[in-house]
Amino acid sequence: MTRGRIRAKLRRSTLYTFSCLRPTETEVAGAHSFEGPGFSRIVNCNQPRLHRKKPLNYPSNYISTTKYNVVTFLPKAIFEQFRRVANIYFLLAAILSLTPVAPFSAVSMIAPLAFVVGLSMAKEALEDWRRFIQDMKVNSRKASVHKGAGVFDNKPWQKIRVGDVLKVEKDQFFPADLLLLSSSDEDGICYVETMNLDGETNLKVKRSLEVTLPLDDDATFKDFTGTIRCEDPNPNLYTFVGNFEYDRQIYPLDPGQILLRDSKLRNTAYVYGVVIFTGHDTKVMQNATKSPSKRSGIERKMDQIIYILFTLLVLISLISSIGFAVKTKFQMPDWWYLQPQNTTSLYDPSRPALSGIFHLVTALILYGYLIPISLYVSIEVVKVLQASFINKDIHMYDEETGNPAQARTSNLNEELGQVDTILSDKTGTLTCNQMDFLKCSIAGTAYGVGATEVELAAAKKLAYDLDNQDQENSDVPVHKNRANHSEIELEMVVTSREGKDLKTNIKGFSFEDSRLMNGNWLKEPSVEFVLLFFRILALCHTAIPERNEETGSINYEAESPDEGAFLVAAREFGFEFCRRTQTSVFILERYSSSGQPIQREFKVLNTLDFTSKRKRMSVIVKDESGQILLLCKGADSIIFDRLSKNGRMYEEATTKHLNEYGESGLRTLALAYRKLEESEYSAWNSEFMKAKTSIGADREAMLERVSDMMERDLILVGATAIEDKLQKGVPQCIDKLAQAGLKIWVLTGDKMETAINIGFACSLLRQGMKQICITTINAEASSQDSKEAVRENILMQITNASQMIKLEKDPHAAFALIIDGKTLTYALEDNMKLQFLGLAVDCASVICCRVSPKQKALVTRLVKEGTGKTTLAIGDGANDVGMIQEADIGVGISGVEGMQAVMASDFSIAQFRFLERLLVVHGHWCYKRIAQMICYFFYKNIAFGLTLFYFEAFTGFSGQSVYDDWYMLLFNVILTSLPVISLGVFEQDVSSEVCLQFPALYQQGPRNLFFDWYRIFGWMGNGLYSSLIIFFLNIIIFYDQAFRSNGQTADMAAMGTTMFTCIIWAVNCQIALTMSHFTWIQHLFVWGSIATWYLFLLLYGMMSPLLSGNAYRILLEALGPAPIYWAATLLVTAACNLPYLTHISFQRCFNPMDHHIIQEIKYYKKDVEDQHMWTRERSKARQETKIGFTARVDAKIRQLRGRLNRKHLAQAGSQAVSVMSPS
Repeated sequence: MTRGRIRAKLRRSTLYTFSCLRPTETEVAGAHSFEGPGFSRIVNCNQPRLHRKKPLNYPSNYISTTKYNVVTFLPKAIFEQFRRVANIYFLLAAILSLTPVAPFSAVSMIAPLAFVVGLSMAKEALEDWRRFIQDMKVNSRKASVHKGAGVFDNKPWQKIRVGDVLKVEKDQFFPADLLLLSSSDEDGICYVETMNLDGETNLKVKRSLEVTLPLDDDATFKDFTGTIRCEDPNPNLYTFVGNFEYDRQIYPLDPGQILLRDSKLRNTAYVYGVVIFTGHDTKVMQNATKSPSKRSGIERKMDQIIYILFTLLVLISLISSIGFAVKTKFQMPDWWYLQPQNTTSLYDPSRPALSGIFHLVTALILYGYLIPISLYVSIEVVKVLQASFINKDIHMYDEETGNPAQARTSNLNEELGQVDTILSDKTGTLTCNQMDFLKCSIAGTAYGVGATEVELAAAKKLAYDLDNQDQENSDVPVHKNRANHSEIELEMVVTSREGKDLKTNIKGFSFEDSRLMNGNWLKEPSVEFVLLFFRILALCHTAIPERNEETGSINYEAESPDEGAFLVAAREFGFEFCRRTQTSVFILERYSSSGQPIQREFKVLNTLDFTSKRKRMSVIVKDESGQILLLCKGADSIIFDRLSKNGRMYEEATTKHLNEYGESGLRTLALAYRKLEESEYSAWNSEFMKAKTSIGADREAMLERVSDMMERDLILVGATAIEDKLQKGVPQCIDKLAQAGLKIWVLTGDKMETAINIGFACSLLRQGMKQICITTINAEASSQDSKEAVRENILMQITNASQMIKLEKDPHAAFALIIDGKTLTYALEDNMKLQFLGLAVDCASVICCRVSPKQKALVTRLVKEGTGKTTLAIGDGANDVGMIQEADIGVGISGVEGMQAVMASDFSIAQFRFLERLLVVHGHWCYKRIAQMICYFFYKNIAFGLTLFYFEAFTGFSGQSVYDDWYMLLFNVILTSLPVISLGVFEQDVSSEVCLQFPALYQQGPRNLFFDWYRIFGWMGNGLYSSLIIFFLNIIIFYDQAFRSNGQTADMAAMGTTMFTCIIWAVNCQIALTMSHFTWIQHLFVWGSIATWYLFLLLYGMMSPLLSGNAYRILLEALGPAPIYWAATLLVTAACNLPYLTHISFQRCFNPMDHHIIQEIKYYKKDVEDQHMWTRERSKARQETKIGFTARVDAKIRQLRGRLNRKHLAQAGSQAVSVMSPS
């Protein structure tokens, strides 16, 4: 849609002091000199075909984030499947089943294995296919490419080659790494948003070489050629070295001319560029790591359990084979009915050792039921169903974008419930890059009456706490406490109701205070300072105004959202920045002493732009009266250091307001000015121009020194407080995650000040928290000695900080660690990283600023490997891919900026706030479901498998199975599989609402309460006990007891079927006792499995004896009419489940877990009947934390209580004095 913009042709390089100065001719002559490895790339501009042949043969622009391709799928996927120990065992068993020693047919062993492996491989293929589809969406994007004769045509990204000339238009992503040739701006300037690369929201200014400026339309590229010689592909986003050979001249290239893939063109109609790096050679892809194969901690632990069971299997197989060898040697010659004279090697009394070895193989296959092959299939099915529930959760669906949550891999569902540390990107993940002007302080007076969320919550909670005290302390007069409440609420929550209904919602402006609006500021006592304040807002920036012809309104294209918010605020206060020329800025002042709007012109003499090192920005302007003013805005610590003696009049009051704004999570800047004499300015400007035009490495240092000379003796005007609009629900989400006991680190490419402000806004930082800033003394150290000195200095800072934390006595003290990327380079070295990690773990919150994508991945790896706990990384841009892939769990945010993070992730969500539900609800449920399911699986297989061993021993180690082959095949496949799947899919210890109300329940996962060795061995012991009861109790009952009406005892078929019936009843009743949450599905599966057994026994018995064998009509004629069969089933089932029932009853009565208490409260409806008790229990059920909104409110309450106590003491003291004074 056309926006009808009129754009002034500005030579923008005049607006910038440091970053955009055009190189002089003498400077251009000094081309880079480089040779050797690392600098071998040659790019022939506008001749892409030359790069397809040797020796260059550069890759295409096709990218892939998949784990497999057509060639590698089969070998890699098979390798993945046979990394599982159980699968290796069953592969060996399947091979051995082809030999005569096997007790079962080969098909019965090979078919289940093929089914299990095939199903798992199909799931892997499906998940990788989804990644491939998303890759193709990116590869199929269109770009305008020069195809010859000055004609440009659209081409898919994947077909772009090195040397191609591209035309990229406004708001499009760059498809490859380009050299900027020219732009729609006559100065060759363009704005680039690198949020996808480094997380920074402020726009970067790029400039083309002077020599390529004439290449400003399609036709000029008809005969364009040139050669680029530059560095080889590397992951460093912030450096580039190369030379451009054009028109028989050589020009040096630097990062200022390079446009990186996945950054976006902003505020510029179009640019032309030539492709230098494509595909996986681009810097953003060089920062990516290969898609790793991730396995959950539970699955790795499951392998250890398989090892234990395999050891048990070998042990009992050895016992069987030794027993068989002994029986073969000493007793078999006497068993005439076995015809010992007709021996084979399997039964040879003369060679018992050989017979024993063959029997060992038989036993290893026979007792294979100890190791559950169906466990892996069941887990795969359960995880896919769990993933579908995550995908369909309506509470994680974002209506604005239409994006649901998506489990891109289901292998890691249970890991979501065991996360210890979250490593989060900032930009686009926590914030939505919108700034709102909320409050300000001018001449020591605070303006802006809107209360922040922190203030409102603190007042509400303190009032609630005092209400509780009223109820508990009946001797305290109620009216006094009520007075306190109103006092606190008046003090804390001052809200303006005047004109609130009339106020329209203005983006970037949430200020409410009638004293400054609609020209009322003219009545203020410090009107001169108010006027200066507004003029600083309107003049101290580098923004460009754009008028929309359709609406007549002005939009501002600012480098950062802060600048945009200041200009919107200035406009709303009546100082509209309406036009900029090459030398002047025009402000329309709507309210003046004459009462008429006036357009004033201010000549811009110099702009000293903002850098993270300077932490301030200044403009020097001349007003219409000829007065020269320096207007400055910056961090309060920097501005206050530069104030003159007579400029500190309002310092104390402004500092107090700044602290209050900081406590409320607002971003603050101080504003100051200085009047200059003409002679003073002229002398300074000549020095400044000399520094500006100097050549050499120290030019920026000279500029900084000269700028610093001018930015002195300032007069303080006031301060601003801007609310950095976080994504919806971010503070609440962080608060819940903190209450759940999770640690949160922020890793951002943004500036330190911005990251700190966001930390305050989302309550990772708060006023009173001690900040530990680890920085380098000399970031540009080059010599080995100076680098060593930097290392030692950083190590000393880390050691001192760790010591300070250890010596801290205050229990409420909280520490925050803040470190930048250059320092992190040293801190991540082998000899220092463990000390750095130790310090970071001791701090309540950690913020890493100015970090590269590679560093994000390295920090994630350090936390993952150093702590040994589960890490989760969350981000939304291409710069987060390495971190997402390195973490145990990677979560991508499917926002507006590209899909790279989502494509590399394990789970994707539309907004950060959904992470709360993903972890606290789905993570908690999935962990407990999978843990209980695996424990139960091992229990039932041990209970079943050991009965085979007991019968073996009972029958002279003959290799005879007590159960029919069909019983054994159906045991895992049908008769016990559906209940365990229903447990893994539907089980809920508490509802989703309770999970969110009691976030501390989440800690059951990180503490691994449901899958520790105590619980695993407990379930194995339960299986052992059940197997002993099932076998020996049945043997005792049936051994010499009359079974039929005419007095016969039970045969092996009747005995085996009864034992199997007892197993089916025992394990299904056990799972029913394990479940906390029943739906009709669980009832159907549990009781239906038991009914299915009887139905199978009936139908199987009715088949021909040739098929049913010894089970012919066994239920109808043998077992059904025998009361002893039903009595034995009831007795054995009760005896098997009695110990577990006793255990859970004892635990709930004397040592209940958190969810047990909540279940009882909900069962007896105490949450409805006694709301006060329910609220008290909820406040108890949170992990003690020093970050998050709740911790911040608690800190505010402590501060308010202290203030109230001091006030009451002062009142009591004054009353005592008034009582004593008459006497």
